[in-house]
Amino acid sequence: MAKVVKKSGRKGQEPVTRDYTIHLHKLLQKIQFKKRAGRAIREIRKFAARAMTTKDIRIDTKLNKFVWSNGVRNVPTRVRIRLSRKRNEDEEAKEKMFTLVQHVPVESFKNLQTETVKDE
Repeated sequence: MAKVVKKSGRKGQEPVTRDYTIHLHKLLQKIQFKKRAGRAIREIRKFAARAMTTKDIRIDTKLNKFVWSNGVRNVPTRVRIRLSRKRNEDEEAKEKMFTLVQHVPVESFKNLQTETVKDE
């Protein structure tokens, strides 16, 4: 009888980069005006944590500026983001991986899918 090698539940996290579109408008319904932009940043952080399964989420300043570009009330309806799961170079870090969230400027959001970006 052949030996069966038992696999662990999850495979180890590898560095990967993907582009996503987040529909912020539906995440910000019923949120009072003075808290919309801040909530949008928290929702992006929550989305990135769920998609990349890391606790350490770092948001790029260009993405922050884009979300706040129309003020606290008028957050952009959709945003295209690039999530990059990377290894933590810091020796005494709690988490082995972190996620960098960057803004990807696009002309139109029509027919955009989630795409894996090839790293050089």
